[in-house]
Amino acid sequence: MELTLINTGYFKLDGGAMFGVVPKSLWSRTNPADDNNLCSWAMRSLIIKDGNQSFVIDSGMGDKQSERFFGHYYLHGNDSLANGLQKADLGFNEVTDAFLTHLHFDHCGGGVKREGDKLIPTFNKATYWSHKDHWKWATEPNPREKASFLSENILPMQESGQLKFVDEQEEKQLPFDIITVDGHTEKQMLPKLDYKGKTLVFMADLLPSVGHIPLPYVMGYDTRPLLTMTEKQAFLNEAADKEYVLVLQHDPINECCTVKHTEKGVRLDQVFEFGDL
Repeated sequence: MELTLINTGYFKLDGGAMFGVVPKSLWSRTNPADDNNLCSWAMRSLIIKDGNQSFVIDSGMGDKQSERFFGHYYLHGNDSLANGLQKADLGFNEVTDAFLTHLHFDHCGGGVKREGDKLIPTFNKATYWSHKDHWKWATEPNPREKASFLSENILPMQESGQLKFVDEQEEKQLPFDIITVDGHTEKQMLPKLDYKGKTLVFMADLLPSVGHIPLPYVMGYDTRPLLTMTEKQAFLNEAADKEYVLVLQHDPINECCTVKHTEKGVRLDQVFEFGDL
């Protein structure tokens, strides 16, 4: 198995929204904000090559939205999905599987592209993997999440006939296990896999950055913040006990970290680049 961590770009979100009820004087120590109270965040994807399969875990924001849309999120930097795939020596038509942790626009937008007046899957030969319950949640969105679930990012996967649901497969077709959590959004899926003698977990939005490790540091975007705390506490205790490597999707600086038990609860242990595994 060969793994490559890529960045599809950076964007900005309100720091208060990213840390919920935690005061700015605390969260700004790890994630300083600009004059508009916005913090930069990465949009990383994990590339997995396993035998004849090539997986892309999440696909960033993409580039098909309007200038007005991107003006809200300040997409910046030179990274892109195309550059990342090139880094992994993988062509768009060589991707066999596109796995989506969840269907918020910054995780799935790159999986659909605009071709003329049509919207089509970016990976034309790939199976797109989602969870049936999350798909229903995303295509019949609640008012609070509606702005994050964009039909142009989601429906073309199904209309092309390339969509499958992991929970409807009788035989395992994925080279990793899945941790399912519901605090951020219904049935978010975190890939968990063994690599070079270590257990890696791609954290998606259960743990966006090292700044979110303390339990109360929960995003205002989460639909069930108290459930997030319960899920995060259980996971971080297990991660500390078993020395998991946490692959951080949104941390603007740190790609990976480990955690440890302390008198104050689970806290950050080490940070390092993915290439140092």
